Amino acid sequence: KGTPTMGGTLILFSLIVSTLLWTDVFNIFIWLLLFITISFGLIGFIDDYLKLSKYSHKGLPGKVKIFLQIVFSFLFSLLLFYYSNEDYSYLTFPVFKNLIISIGYFWFIFSMLVIVGASNAVNLTDGLDGLAIVPIVIVTATLAIISYLVGNSIFSEYLNLDYISGMGEVSIFCSSLVGAGLGFLWFNAPPAKIFMGDTGSLAAGGAIGAISVMTRNELVLAIAGGLFVLEAISVIVQVVSFKLTGKRVFKMAPIHHHFEQKGWSESTIVIRFWIISIILAMTSLLTLKVR
Repeated sequence: KGTPTMGGTLILFSLIVSTLLWTDVFNIFIWLLLFITISFGLIGFIDDYLKLSKYSHKGLPGKVKIFLQIVFSFLFSLLLFYYSNEDYSYLTFPVFKNLIISIGYFWFIFSMLVIVGASNAVNLTDGLDGLAIVPIVIVTATLAIISYLVGNSIFSEYLNLDYISGMGEVSIFCSSLVGAGLGFLWFNAPPAKIFMGDTGSLAAGGAIGAISVMTRNELVLAIAGGLFVLEAISVIVQVVSFKLTGKRVFKMAPIHHHFEQKGWSESTIVIRFWIISIILAMTSLLTLKVR
């Protein structure tokens, strides 16, 4: 009570200004990332504003939020498909360099699932002081490395990655998000003086998902962002179990609240989850070399 929220607006402001200052403004990937980040941030902003103005935990209805996310992610996928001059109609797999699966136009649905899923997974993780922002920084830094490698013809050939011209600029966008996240962490570190709210979590998650789609590393994101995946799965398992059997698998979901109920201190949960996020990010980068 009394702690200001909507700190995500500060993250978005820093991210947008830094991106426009340092990237090639004629790069289509940059504008697509700004589009998905700002649009998801706007959804979160409206949700946060309604919660604050009505003094209620109820913001935008869940179905409306998901619908808007699907619309914006579809527009992103459509623009990426037609303006990037790249073939995104197939999936590549970490570790297995020759395993490629063509999915055709199902790619649109898949990319939407990745972006919307990543956005909401990050949103679910944002439940304790500093818990979400550090994994966001870690995963984004990992994607900065991947986007640079994908955008470099020599490195991408050596690591058996699909070379995508102009993708190197995305690493600057990622670096801007890392910097904005670190700046926000200064005030979000326990005890938090400000919360990012849905404005920040939905935007950051959407951006992370979109970068993985752009670089064709959606499955690598599932490893690097494994903490977000775990948080989302814990909610799904809890809801499905309760509806089918009337019993709860966890004391409380998302899973970080489960450990709170077990008596872990907030700082212990946060730091241990940070450690898990670092290990998963390192593992995801390892898969590139294993190819």
